[in-house]
Amino acid sequence: MKLTVEANFTDPDAFYASLTDLHRELNRQQSESANARLILLLANHIGDLAVLEEALTIAGEVK
Repeated sequence: MKLTVEANFTDPDAFYASLTDLHRELNRQQSESANARLILLLANHIGDLAVLEEALTIAGEVK
């Protein structure tokens, strides 16, 4: 399996709205905790260590 980096959302605006709604009433610590839980849930769903490591590498690149 390889990491998909091309747009793959059926409705990216709806996802963004849901993500911002999640954080709207949270303080910084709660927001960071929610982000960590979301990352772990999605990583568990992906399950492939090579794909996750590729995502970590890309996410860590400084632009």
